[in-house]
Amino acid sequence: MTDSPKKVKPKKVKPNKKDSQLLIRISSTEREQFIELCEELDTSAAREIRQFIRGFIKKNKPAN
Repeated sequence: MTDSPKKVKPKKVKPNKKDSQLLIRISSTEREQFIELCEELDTSAAREIRQFIRGFIKKNKPAN
């Protein structure tokens, strides 16, 4: 009995891969309030910040 070679699936490349970090400094009170609100709204702080950044870029990006 011979072993057949395994098929290897090519890795999918995501167009907007999250490969960078942004470090910000805020007061611990603001951080706590933000995290609590995100939890109440069933979202994550990272998701909300990414959404803000994308909207900010779209709004302020110069037209080509």
